[in-house]
Amino acid sequence: MKRNLKIREIAAQTGFSISTVSRVLSGKTNTSNTARERILHSARQQGVLDDLVVGRLLLKSLMIFAPSRAFNVRSDIFYHNVIQSIIEALSLHDVRLRYCGLEENDCDVALFLEKMRDPETEAAMLVGIDDPYVHALATDLGKPCILINCIDRKMKLPGVSPAHQLIGEFSANYLFEQGHREVLTLLCLRRYTMELRLAGIRDAYQSHNLSFDEARCLLTTQGFSTTEAEQKVTEFLAGCSPEQMPTAILVGGDFMAAGVVNALHKAQLRVPQQVSVMSMDSANLAAIHDIPLTSVQVPRDELGKEAVRLLQLQLMQPDRVMGNLLLNGTLVIRDSVKRIRPSKMHAPVQADNLYD
Repeated sequence: MKRNLKIREIAAQTGFSISTVSRVLSGKTNTSNTARERILHSARQQGVLDDLVVGRLLLKSLMIFAPSRAFNVRSDIFYHNVIQSIIEALSLHDVRLRYCGLEENDCDVALFLEKMRDPETEAAMLVGIDDPYVHALATDLGKPCILINCIDRKMKLPGVSPAHQLIGEFSANYLFEQGHREVLTLLCLRRYTMELRLAGIRDAYQSHNLSFDEARCLLTTQGFSTTEAEQKVTEFLAGCSPEQMPTAILVGGDFMAAGVVNALHKAQLRVPQQVSVMSMDSANLAAIHDIPLTSVQVPRDELGKEAVRLLQLQLMQPDRVMGNLLLNGTLVIRDSVKRIRPSKMHAPVQADNLYD
């Protein structure tokens, strides 16, 4: 703290008692809104909040907007756990949490405005909401707002997301470095975040001088279910010649990976002896059919924690430059990926020399 937070100077400037100033700067909520606003305004003028340790949340109420399925663990385990991580990060603060379901696109604008204009909504978090009109409204309303796993393309709102493109590139690179050339990618492309992962995978192909042929290298699904993934891979294997058989399959989720392993077993292909399987997910499943799954874990629980930190900074320093924080994935090496290159030293994986 900066010389006892200049509490006496702030008290003298605002006309409130030292104990009231102390309560506000400690993040307590048992003060009036008028007192709180005047004290925080004075503290900002004196530069106190710039030096304050980011451990306080200077508000009483926070609204979380998310797709309705996010509030049910069976409907969307990823977003449900993101919301749980927000709750956990706020557990040390005296903040009332409220929730509102919105569609990812074409949101109920009237509902959004009703909730945001409520005096009890002091700040908001938008989880997976892509609607640009809602982003614009959130900016115009002027209340602190943090985006989670979505981006404001007008660059007005701060946000935190997984580094989807880098996660895709890193995952494909890992398989290439293990010697795999024939890699099949299975993704659900229902949202631009998955398109970013695919863009990263394409980058990895390019960096290894490999051609990405969608007909041979890509399967897409409508959702993330085990059943649909199994059906897609079963159909692919049925029409796949021995020469085109992938040595590895990169999958966009653990539940999808379970379907991939099911399909491979039905085709009497062993994992990883004949076909390796790798996932990009948030650690929902550690093992599939007794096969420990190699995966790049997408930061899920960290999203809520970092969003709360961004909100703290925005409350303390409202004039700071806005930005988007991208969180890296974490490689977890288990037993579902086989190295098919004898040397551990890096070697090119392209079949032809550059000038052949």
